[in-house]
Amino acid sequence: MVAGEGAQRKAGTRSPEEAPKVTITEIAREAGVSVPTVSRVVNGRSDVSPATRARVEDLLHRHGYRRRPAASGTRAVLLDLVFNDLDSPWAVEIIRGVEEVAHEAGVGTVVSAIHDRAGSARQWMTNLRARPSDGVILVTSALEPGLHDELRYLGVPLVVIDPAGSPTTETPAVGATNWTGGLAATEHLLQLGHRRIGFIEGPPRLLCSRARLDGYRAALDVAGVAVDHALTVPGDFHPESGFTGANRLLDLDEPPTAIFAASDQMALGAIEALRRRGLRVPEDMSIVGFDDLPEVRWCAPPLTTVRQPLSDMGKLAARILLDLARNVAPASPRVELATELVVRASTAPPRRP
Repeated sequence: MVAGEGAQRKAGTRSPEEAPKVTITEIAREAGVSVPTVSRVVNGRSDVSPATRARVEDLLHRHGYRRRPAASGTRAVLLDLVFNDLDSPWAVEIIRGVEEVAHEAGVGTVVSAIHDRAGSARQWMTNLRARPSDGVILVTSALEPGLHDELRYLGVPLVVIDPAGSPTTETPAVGATNWTGGLAATEHLLQLGHRRIGFIEGPPRLLCSRARLDGYRAALDVAGVAVDHALTVPGDFHPESGFTGANRLLDLDEPPTAIFAASDQMALGAIEALRRRGLRVPEDMSIVGFDDLPEVRWCAPPLTTVRQPLSDMGKLAARILLDLARNVAPASPRVELATELVVRASTAPPRRP
């Protein structure tokens, strides 16, 4: 250990490599002040008392907190696109839309996944503070309230795609007409003559999942078909849960004649469950998905699904974020793009006994 390092450790500070991953919220709590007060100190504002400034600056120094480098100031140069995970073609479509707009604007894109792991979101925030960023697009994820506060007080605009909960008017959000899509998919099956229609849900924490389930229930209600709760099974948008959900439905004493899965990937998992039981689609069971991912038109049979304009959602979110970076407020805090039922070969009238 060199002399400089020893003096630094004696003073109670840490090197940047050793610095704990703290947020402005944690600094504020330890200093006994508000988050805006810490933000004013970080940004060099004068409207803070000398004693408070000294206390906050001491904590910032001891925790190794470094102010996020400022962006260009003239135009956006870098956008952050943050997912819960990246193991789905669904994410690729969002990335494609964001990247197209960013490329046209001459802006770079950083793609991250926070995976809902402990400390992962805080690590991402630490990384964000260490480099310029003109804004964040958050996709179907929920940041802790303190991290939302930190983005706000660092002056980093935020746009949400498919918000996990009900969006606030403070944060612009882009989504799709999920309720209408769920209604259209279920009405299609009802019009074919199906009355026992299974539904494989998405994650209940997501607003889009709940809206698709509500659309399914609304269509049954309008048709005068009683909702059978045994026909609704949990899922998480991934193929494995579609496989498991379909097997649960098939094991019922009175299985459904059709399944509406709240994502294309779960629909593909459901088709595999049917195949392993020697059942055919659509002869023995009709299947409907949701998303219209590129590959579902090539599966056997091609999948009937609800087209969600994923790439367009990414494009719109990027345009809103670029406007926010130029201090241009969006025309509406919440925008929903239209979904569309796409009928292919995976649906047919129920087989007669």
